Order: sequence, then structure tokens, then C-alpha cells
Amino acid sequence: MSWISALAELQQSGTPCVLVTIIEERGSTPRNAGSKMVVSAERIYQTIGGGHLEYKAMQIAREMLESRTQDSRLERFSLGASLGQCCGGATVLLFEPMGQPQAHIAVFGAGHVGRALIPILASLPCKVRWIDSRESEFPAQIADNVEKVVSEDVVDEVEAMPSGSYYIVMTHNHQLDLELTAAILKREDFAYYGLIGSQTKRVKFEHRLRDRGFSADVMQRMRCPLGLAEVKGKLPVEIAVSIAGEVIATYNSTFGEHKNSKSGKGESIAKLMPTSRRSQG
Repeated sequence: MSWISALAELQQSGTPCVLVTIIEERGSTPRNAGSKMVVSAERIYQTIGGGHLEYKAMQIAREMLESRTQDSRLERFSLGASLGQCCGGATVLLFEPMGQPQAHIAVFGAGHVGRALIPILASLPCKVRWIDSRESEFPAQIADNVEKVVSEDVVDEVEAMPSGSYYIVMTHNHQLDLELTAAILKREDFAYYGLIGSQTKRVKFEHRLRDRGFSADVMQRMRCPLGLAEVKGKLPVEIAVSIAGEVIATYNSTFGEHKNSKSGKGESIAKLMPTSRRSQG
């Protein structure tokens, strides 16, 4: 795959990467100026010559991805014994971060809070799937990075999300909320799960989930009530801001971790957050 095709593919999937370009060459070097390599957290595309130079470039690029920097960077390398290469020349590499890390978020429910929350999430570096069985509940205009999903079988949409996704459940039906909760907790690979409702609703759900065989450790990862307690108010937009704040806090805490881990990182994140008083729904 060419470097430009790789960039397009990564942009389409919302995967951040670093474009590495040789911008200066002196003496003998493995590749000429203008040669490029694309580095993501999982793969590299094309080459700037291989060897230890390429390894160091890949290492720097992934450190930039880990730190989420958006600043370009220049590095000069002497291709001698210290770098483990015998070319004897020198090269200057330009590192350019491309794209923003994107969270994948599924929002179930197009009620008042959902309609207030979606515009906030759409302004963040994320991809949103907004799911409801009621076509009439969706507004006429929806942001480009929000996918509207009208489905009679909304529970099936849980499996359509990639590993490490964020789930927010606020439907009009408590039984549907319970079925969605069971499907999400069963996956165990979510980065965040928030359920709108009161502490009483949580207790009832936990009782029913225990009857289905869910452990206390898994249920602890569910945020219900959801949202940041510091953000007060009961207006839909106030609740939406509180939920978005909690999602952002979780996103910043887990960036760079392996989202498909089942080690219970979501539980430790939840412990860092104060208990919410969001009890609507």
C-alpha cells in the first residue's frame, strides 16, 4: 500500500498516525529525500530504508502517538556505528502527526437528553452511532460524524461496535435498557458504559443481572447514575454536559491502553470519579 493510500485508509477508520519523511540527505543514505513512511500504533506502511534508523523512527512516532502531540518534529541522524548502520551519511526526518484519536461511541435513545448530548459528542474527536427504533425522534439535521441508526432490534447494534467502544444507554424503555446492559456487559471489552437512571434503578438492574450470572466485578464497571456530580442541574443540556464530561475524563484516562483488555480497567477509572446524581430516565 502506498503511503498516501495508507493515510486515506487510516483517516477513514479514525486511526491516528505519524507521517515520517526524509527531508534531507547527506552522503550515503539508504533512501533518498522525499521517501515517506506512515506509522500507526499497530502497523507501518512503506519504508525509509529499514535497519536501526527505521526502528528509531518508528519508536519516536509511537511515542508521539502515545503522548497525543499534534506538533511536528525534526530529528537528525548520523548513519554510523552509534546507530548500528554503516552508510556513513546523515539524514533529517520530519515527523508529522496526522489525524486525531477517535473514540467510537454508541448512544442508545433519541429522547430529550440524547438530542442534547449528540451535538456535544459530535464536536469531539469521535465517531458516534445514534440508535433508536423510532425514526420520528431524530432531528432533521445531524452532524456528518454521527451515524443515525433506526432499528427494531437495537440490542443487535451492541455487537456492531468495535472493541474499546463507549456505550451510553438512555432509551424510553427500562426493559430495553436492561437487555442493552446485559449485551454490553457480556462483551467486557468496552471502555465506558453509562446508563441513565437512579440509584434505585441500578439496584434493581444489578439484582436481575446477578440472576443472569453477571459478577459484581463486571457490574461495577457500569456507570449508573452516570455523569459528573459536579455538573448540577436537571435540564437536558445540563445532563448532557455532565455525561460528556465523564466520557472525556474516561477517554483521557484510557488513551493508549489496549482497549480489548478484559482486565477491568473501567472499574479503576470509575473509582477515580465521584458518584453521579444523574437519576433521570
